[in-house]
Amino acid sequence: MARIAPFERHTRRYERWFTQHRAAYVSELAALRELLPDPGLALEIGVGTGRFARPLGIAIGIDPPLKMLACARKRGVEAVCGIAEALPFRDEVFDHALIVTTICFVDDARAMLAEARRVSRPAGAVVLGFIDRTSPLGRHYEAHRDQSVFYRDAVFFSADEVDRLLSEAGFGERAWRQTLTQPLARMIEVEPARPGFGDAAFVAVRARKEGGRTSPPTGRPLTRRKARSTDS
Repeated sequence: MARIAPFERHTRRYERWFTQHRAAYVSELAALRELLPDPGLALEIGVGTGRFARPLGIAIGIDPPLKMLACARKRGVEAVCGIAEALPFRDEVFDHALIVTTICFVDDARAMLAEARRVSRPAGAVVLGFIDRTSPLGRHYEAHRDQSVFYRDAVFFSADEVDRLLSEAGFGERAWRQTLTQPLARMIEVEPARPGFGDAAFVAVRARKEGGRTSPPTGRPLTRRKARSTDS
């Protein structure tokens, strides 16, 4: 829970980042939008204030910080309080799941991806966005983590590490996009996404679910109706 506290206490500071770095934010949105599957029932894991779910047309999101969830609801997102490693949804109910930077802050990235696979329908997809640990920006965040209220306890991953985690979780058929090749302070224009990874700070990947059903999680899985009622 230590990684959640800064987002609960500094929600306004989190929101300011998107206005101060609008070109970077819109560039990230564009990279993710290229990979999102056709419209369907979608979930954002780590929805935050709804900054990605709302413009990308994702109606349902989950996160622990209550102040952030309140912001997401104001943006029209159906926001549920919960954690990524134990999603309160039945098996195979979503067409795809979006996860943006959340992998840096969860306690167990493998458990999060296993849950994303569990709640995805057969041939469903996960779209994952993250800061590449090996990029200049990723190295900067790691070197100056003590100066950031958000990244102090973050765990960064390289694209190769994320690729391996996706394989271990039972996802295949990758498609990659990358953006943010300049320092944030010098970004004044939206940067088009390019294929692959290794040349930019923000990496997005779409991976398709492989195989059949997954084992149900520990505890009683909730329907969407019950998930809404527990958060009212």
